[in-house]
Amino acid sequence: MPGTNLTREEAQQRARLLTTHGYEIELDLSNAQEPEGGTFRSVTTVRFDAAEEGASTFIDLVAPTVREVVLNGTALDPAEVFADSRIALPSLAAGPNELRVVADCAYTNTGEGLHRFVDPVDQQAYLYTQFEVPDARRVFACFEQPDLKGTFTFTVTAPEGWTVISGAPLADGAEKPADGVWRFAPTPPLSTYVTALIAGPYHSVHSSWEGEGRSVPLGVYCRPSLAEHLDADAIFEVTRQGFDWFQEKFDYPYPFEKYDQLFVPEFNAGAMENAGAVTIRDQYVFRSKVTDAAYETRAETILHELAHMWFGDLVTMEWWNDLWLNESFATYTSIACQAHAPGSKWPHSWTTFANSMKTWAYRQDQLPSTHPIMAEIRDLDDVLVNFDGITYAKGASVLKQLVAYVGMDEFFRGVQTYFKRHEWGNTRLSDLLGALEETSGRDLGAWSQAWLQTAGINVLRPEIAGDGSTITSFAVRQEAPALPLGAKASVSGEAGPPLGTLRPHRIAIGCYELREGKLVRTERIELDIDGELTEVPQLAGRERPAVILLNDDDLSYAKVRLDPESLAVVTQHLGDFAESLPRALCWASAWDMTRDGELATRDYLELVLSGIGKESDIGVVQSLHRQVKLALALYAAPSWRELGLARWSEAALEHLRTAEPGSDHQLAWARAFAATARTEPQLDLVQGLLDGTETIEGLVVDTELRWTLLGRLAATGRADEPEIAAELERDRTSAGERHAATARAARPTEEAKAEAWASVVESDKLPNAQQEAVIGGFVQTDQQELLAPYTAKYFAAVKDVWESRSHEMAQQIAVGLYPALQISRETLDATDAWLESAEPSPALRRLVTESRAGVERALKAQAADAAAAV
Repeated sequence: MPGTNLTREEAQQRARLLTTHGYEIELDLSNAQEPEGGTFRSVTTVRFDAAEEGASTFIDLVAPTVREVVLNGTALDPAEVFADSRIALPSLAAGPNELRVVADCAYTNTGEGLHRFVDPVDQQAYLYTQFEVPDARRVFACFEQPDLKGTFTFTVTAPEGWTVISGAPLADGAEKPADGVWRFAPTPPLSTYVTALIAGPYHSVHSSWEGEGRSVPLGVYCRPSLAEHLDADAIFEVTRQGFDWFQEKFDYPYPFEKYDQLFVPEFNAGAMENAGAVTIRDQYVFRSKVTDAAYETRAETILHELAHMWFGDLVTMEWWNDLWLNESFATYTSIACQAHAPGSKWPHSWTTFANSMKTWAYRQDQLPSTHPIMAEIRDLDDVLVNFDGITYAKGASVLKQLVAYVGMDEFFRGVQTYFKRHEWGNTRLSDLLGALEETSGRDLGAWSQAWLQTAGINVLRPEIAGDGSTITSFAVRQEAPALPLGAKASVSGEAGPPLGTLRPHRIAIGCYELREGKLVRTERIELDIDGELTEVPQLAGRERPAVILLNDDDLSYAKVRLDPESLAVVTQHLGDFAESLPRALCWASAWDMTRDGELATRDYLELVLSGIGKESDIGVVQSLHRQVKLALALYAAPSWRELGLARWSEAALEHLRTAEPGSDHQLAWARAFAATARTEPQLDLVQGLLDGTETIEGLVVDTELRWTLLGRLAATGRADEPEIAAELERDRTSAGERHAATARAARPTEEAKAEAWASVVESDKLPNAQQEAVIGGFVQTDQQELLAPYTAKYFAAVKDVWESRSHEMAQQIAVGLYPALQISRETLDATDAWLESAEPSPALRRLVTESRAGVERALKAQAADAAAAV
């Protein structure tokens, strides 16, 4: 029984048989405000060719009811041909075929298919589609695989006063229909997963991009309840910078007729690259003050999705094993655009990348589920859990390494060839590498084998010999640690723990000296290293600098260690690097050492406290806040944890009081303090800031900060239902409802935990965003004892949850409610017993195994921290 799965072999067989031409899709959403039975009428007509007379295949559809199936004029009985998300299509004609399917499809509240949301502010319904990976079939019948592209012509009946947006403009240049029926022009050939429909009484702002003799209409949309917060001019500014830079680098005109960006509610991801109609989570419409790091992240998201219009939509992967290339390319080019586009506000974007994306990649690459970048995707279940730190962050890191290896100009010339050669088609990795080999003159076969087809991470260490203050020899030693037990070492599926892979690296080595209190780079050497040991003769015979930093400028993907002398200087002067990127690299190295148990948590805390006050990059500051909180919760020796938490909360309060009034740093420290306040005087201050009896110069306690303060009071037992209800009355919005759900679940009582657990695990009624909010409140780092009974409950329930919920909802629960705070051998044993007895699906096994690895790592780090006290 296939259920809702689809294997690669099935997709290949279907692609050999069929050529898809076009879809005509009619949707009746006129009942969307109050849908009876929760369904809408969907009519699909698809025209396709078959290669063999009499062959059979199937089309995909997930729907409560199928009413009609007509193939080449012959009616088929839905009861006989529709089962397991498939409609069987027997006896195809060689050449043209036409299929008509009439179905009742379901609105969802899970962020998959056609999501329906009712805004508590205006009580209006808002709809949007989310189809990646396999959810277009929840809205219309289709051949749900990337390499069966077709044109799509949508006709939508919607309630009066609504706006409907799709990837194409309305037919015949119309602005709005007179009869409530929205008839769209056909799209170019697209994969099913990048088509889209968004409908509702949305607010919109319009502009255009002008360039190369062309005007592209731009639109930005959100719900009316967020309109006062929509900074459309800033969004348009970033978008235009992306259009200018991408069109220059890609040398290919923007492929679609218009470009809309729609900020939609309860969105599971950051955004989605629907062709011409990008959907973005509406938390990016900032209701309250945020730091510049949030604006930078939003800009990267905007540019990431815009890059996909070329790489992903114009040219699309043949199958999901090249998902990594799709996402890595968009990530790399979006960061590069921020770094290099004229007028960009974030030329330091590679610092942010090193500090956030690469730490995600390093963490993912050390899990038992690590895999080669070019993963083996056997079926849809595989890809659904593969939107991970390897696919996005390691892939983008390796693309950055590839650019350093072949040269940026040569890289983009290869990309230009690729777009022109494969426009509107489907490709494999070899198609891009072939184009890059042509433009760079480099043979990328060995590079691809080492970097893309093997798993794991390398460690680079300097080996320095000296005579007094003079370096007599310098070499870079490369290590390839064994992979975790069970990890796949290569695309062929070889299991770990094999030896890792030594790889070729293009790196820079930076030499730094202390000048007037600042660590300034005085020399930079760029070179290729390969094998176990690479000599660097350029440094022999010169005076030893204060700091020698491997992988300076962050060209390669590797864990870097400092020599003892450099480490001593960095420990005292980490905040004194004149530039942000070497600081970020050293911070990342320290965090990595802490996670690996090479640096005790108490020593990491002291390092952060000694340098964070000098850190000017607000994104780095906020990352350090998160990492310290995590280290104290998971990696600190239990006997010392309270002392560490006390030290951190006191330091956070001191930084809050001394930060520049009204600055991003002040806001970041206010949030960090609120997250860790623990003593009665500290909690009194949190209460005072909330009720207005305490003030700190320059700190505006706005809507979002109020919820942050109240959340901490709820988690520490200082606020209960009356206070939460009163705050929700002040903020009767969807965001307010989520915050209230989090605060209620955070309360430190058995009753609150039981209520939260029941609402998520024992009931399936919560929408995706509410469920996520409840889980976020339920898991509190200060409440390990209160949460201990839920370890057994988790293992008793998780398999049934996985098998009965949609993927997004089940994954939230499987990951979010795993007993990650119960750092003990007993948790590992309970996990192992469940893995052995429950026979979970491969996807669920992977998620639980990853969570188990977090507990195992935490036990080792706690032991290292305890040893440091001896």
